[in-house]
Amino acid sequence: MDSIMKTLRSVWQKVQPVWQKAQPVFRRAGEIAVMVGDYARIAWRYIVRLRKVILAVPVAIAAVCLAIFTSSRLPEYVGIDLQATGEYAQLVTRDIAVLGPLAVTATCLLLMFCSRRTLYPWLVSVFSLTLPLLILVTNLFSA
Repeated sequence: MDSIMKTLRSVWQKVQPVWQKAQPVFRRAGEIAVMVGDYARIAWRYIVRLRKVILAVPVAIAAVCLAIFTSSRLPEYVGIDLQATGEYAQLVTRDIAVLGPLAVTATCLLLMFCSRRTLYPWLVSVFSLTLPLLILVTNLFSA
């Protein structure tokens, strides 16, 4: 046990000058870490306050992009409600088929802004992004 203590003392005597020189660096690194933590806390407050906007912007952009994409690929008249016989129950114009899902997504986002809980209406708005794709697929591959 005595030899272990002597070895530890000799190691400490060799490490101590390096440790003394490194103390200001460690102190400065700690100050920087505290500053970064303060800025992260402030940023997190703004993220929490603006979470509805932060979640809504990508969904709105995706909805507009899907509307543009489907409007360029859909035929002039679009069939809705594909029957088992292969015929459509209702025909609508391309504009209605494009603006309908866009209106559904916009309504979901509006309800998200009115709701206390953000996540559930936002998920509904994300799932509403499948409507233009569903209309596109059923009209291009109806056979």
